[in-house]
Parts: sequence; structure tokens; C-alpha cells
Amino acid sequence: MHIDSCSILRQRTRIALCLALLALPLLCNAAELKPEDVVAKHLDSIGNAEARKAIKSRAVQGTAQYKILVGGAGTLDGKAVMVSEGDKMRLLLKFENNDYKGEQFVSDGNRLEVAATTAQRSRSPLGDYIYSQNTAVHEGLFGGVLSTAWPLLDLDERKPKLSYEGVKTVDGHQAYMLRYKPKKGSDQNIDLYFDQETYRHVLTVYTLTVHPHVGQGTSYQSAGGANVPVQMTQTSTADQLKGNAPYDPNLSSTGGVSPEQAQARQQDTRYRIEEHFSDFKTADGLTLPTHYDIHFSRELQSGATSVYEWDVKVNDIGANVSLDPRNFQPK
Repeated sequence: MHIDSCSILRQRTRIALCLALLALPLLCNAAELKPEDVVAKHLDSIGNAEARKAIKSRAVQGTAQYKILVGGAGTLDGKAVMVSEGDKMRLLLKFENNDYKGEQFVSDGNRLEVAATTAQRSRSPLGDYIYSQNTAVHEGLFGGVLSTAWPLLDLDERKPKLSYEGVKTVDGHQAYMLRYKPKKGSDQNIDLYFDQETYRHVLTVYTLTVHPHVGQGTSYQSAGGANVPVQMTQTSTADQLKGNAPYDPNLSSTGGVSPEQAQARQQDTRYRIEEHFSDFKTADGLTLPTHYDIHFSRELQSGATSVYEWDVKVNDIGANVSLDPRNFQPK
């Protein structure tokens, strides 16, 4: 039996063309996708409108593990508790350790309290960053959909600017990326990622870069493409659990060079927080994550790098629980 090679080639060409035509609508849909489309499907992934509206408060409990991944070593086991009501939220990550007791963030929707939890009665590096860059908590972003303050539940109230930034890869899966800009602005870039198949929120990334500038201890940070002056701070690796200590350019650690020369040699300072959400389960008509991971890294102007992780595994989620108003009162 003789097979015409030209016929085979034409057949393969037709098959390839058909596959390309089938994929075309998907490509067009991705190109035409709007932020409101992603948000609408994301909300549906949590539950229908009636189920979402019925939730007034929530209490989340689970285990927590703290790790120093870079810039030191150590692991602590403890517990995690998050309570929220409307736009109010309290997150507690508690560890039985004298040097580092964990984290506590309290918001009444307007004011923010970040507890001092180190042996020196200072905030941790993460706590210090959240306190100075408070958008994550004020906007209801921190904690994702585990919190009733999640801003995508009420965009009319928050009024952020959302922009669609295409499809990215997150933990080996494709995800739609939206950039979130609060109405009042923020020094950080805030990016939200939603699984391409389920539209579940799987990742939030906050990034901030601070540029050193010679003169009077001032540096400049990137804020939406602009450079904004801020006061410089510096922290040594040895102070990884003691929070940020002010940097004195006149110390002998400058190696005998002038303060201006020492400052000019410094690098940018970079901060990055990643909130990962996975292991989604459905209860009471809502689908929520039961694995919550916070990953915080900072690259200091001295070149020192530190990376920390808080890994939370949720074992109980209570809806419409009665919460003491004092839970949300910043001191």
C-alpha cells in the first residue's frame, strides 16, 4: 500500500489549523479579560451571593509553625487564631518562646495595632514592616478570604483601582494576576493571583524597594513609579528577632570611610511578603483555604538577607460566632 507523503502533510496541516482555531477563543478571552470579570468569578468560587452575604463574623483556629529560612536558623511550633467581623480583624500567631512570642495584628477598620513580641519588647521585622506599611491590614487584604474584611467582597466600599496583568505561573499552575491599588494609594506594589481554572485566590504579593540616597540619612522608595523620600533604617542579621534598630552612619563599622561614602556603597533595600492559600474545603456553603502560608523576605542595604515563614494549618472555621468587641480595639 502506497501512502502519499503530500497527503499526510496536508492532513497534519489541517489538524494543526483546527487545533489553532480551537485555541483562538481561549486566547481572545484571556486578552479581553477585565478585572471585574475575574472578581465576579472569584466571588462565585467562594460561594453564591446569598451564602456570602449571610456571613457576618468568622473565627479561624489552627496550628502555626515559624521558621527562619535565611539569615539564621530555628523552628517554633505554636497556634494561630484569626477573628473577623465586617472590616475588623485580629490575627494572632502565638509561640511559647521568650525571645519571640509571635505576631499580633489588630484592626478596627481604621486603626492598626501591631504588638511588640520580642524579648526586647520591640516588634519583629515582619511586625515592623506591617506597622509602617499598613495597607495590607487597613484594606482587609491580609489573611485573604479567611477574613470577612476581604476587600473584594465589597469593592463599592473600598473603591480600589484594579488592573488585569495577564496570566502568571503560581506553584506550577496558571493564575490570573490583578494589581491592586488602594484608593488612598500605597508605597507597595500589591498583586493578587487567582487560579485560572477555579478562580480561587491563591496568592497575594506585596513588594517594596527603598533606594539609598546620600545626605542626612534619607533614602528613596519606589511608589508606583515615583521616588518618595523616607528615613533609612538598618538591621543586622544578629537582630533578626529584635525588630529594626536605627542605623548610625557614624559608627566605626563604616570601615573608616565617610558617612557619605558608606551610604553611597549601600544597595537598595527590598521587602517582599507572599501570602499563599491552598487546600480549599467547603463548609456552610463557602469554599475557603485551610492552609495559609506567610513568607517574608528582606534584603538590607548592607547586603544582609533574611527570610522568614509562618505556616498555618486551619483545623476549625466558625461562621457567625459571637465575638467580644474588645478583640478589635487597638491599644
